[in-house]
Amino acid sequence: MFDMFEELAAIHRDVVRDDGGETVSLKLARTYEADADDVWDALTNPERLPRWFYPISGDLRIGGSFQFEGNAGGEIRQCDRPTRLQVTFGGPDSVVEVGLSESGAETTVELTHTVPLAMAGSGAGALFVGPGWDGALLGLGIHLRGEAVGDPLEAANSPEVVGFNRGSIDRWVEAIDSSGTATAEEIAGAREVAVARYTVVP
Repeated sequence: MFDMFEELAAIHRDVVRDDGGETVSLKLARTYEADADDVWDALTNPERLPRWFYPISGDLRIGGSFQFEGNAGGEIRQCDRPTRLQVTFGGPDSVVEVGLSESGAETTVELTHTVPLAMAGSGAGALFVGPGWDGALLGLGIHLRGEAVGDPLEAANSPEVVGFNRGSIDRWVEAIDSSGTATAEEIAGAREVAVARYTVVP
């Protein structure tokens, strides 16, 4: 289906706290062999989203709300085709921003998910959602290559993706540790939550 180590290495991960210490952001970046218009369409077209992520419904315009089936919903705050998308995700204080930059035949996707420090607890809170975003970037890449992801829930529970999730958790632990935004105890506790969430098949 995919080369796990290659896919894990393709994603750049970072965790930061703002200067005032009030928010925590996890940042991901990955480059795809596709033009920006195609990547943007895959990210925003309600007919393509279920092929690699989840079915979506709602009022899909700036100021409108959306809901992913079996996942989070939110409000669309910014939509500048084909470079920038900003939405709330799971709550008004949880903000996801996606930026696209094209270079030749490649497009880099940068995703930033920012939440209040009170919600994340520390930089270790990145482990609660980081592996999920890694999985989304994996699915997007498979889709852009023209391969079928299949049912997202089944794919998420496949041995290949569970193995990918284990590797993703380890890499987020490294990113958090190097960021200095959490104690070893906080990272260990968040890692336990992530292992239960992303590697235990129901």
